[in-house]
Amino acid sequence: TGLRLTWMGHSSVLAEIDGRRVLFDPVWGDRCSPFPFAGPKRLHPVPVPLATLGSVDVVVISHDHYDHLDLPTIRALAGTDTVFAVPLGVGAHLERWGVAPDRLRELDWNETAQVNGISLTATPARHFCGRGLRNNQHTLWASWAVTGPYHRCG
Repeated sequence: TGLRLTWMGHSSVLAEIDGRRVLFDPVWGDRCSPFPFAGPKRLHPVPVPLATLGSVDVVVISHDHYDHLDLPTIRALAGTDTVFAVPLGVGAHLERWGVAPDRLRELDWNETAQVNGISLTATPARHFCGRGLRNNQHTLWASWAVTGPYHRCG
């Protein structure tokens, strides 16, 4: 119960809000890159292995940069029952990586989805998007407001 935030490194945060677990921008991979052998490497090991993190009600993604949307992590989470809340356009990445479309909540700014008793609202933010040189600005970037029955964070 209550509200607790646990930083998991760089962009990854586990929020426990009113008995629900929300995982923001999970990156458990060794590199933030399209290549396993090149690109920025983790400075510190993840605090806990993803497999021992326990169940997560919803994974929230802010945008599709490699340091916020990690292919190995998403593929691992695709095998669970968790729901994914993402900005417009980001859902296509997750579907290609094995997340079932019925587990995606793809939102425009100021839209809200209800997941397991909590509200997730995509809110406007300024940033750029893309996972390569030819696909910049084809997806939305969002900050998020998360509201439970008694607490809120975002």
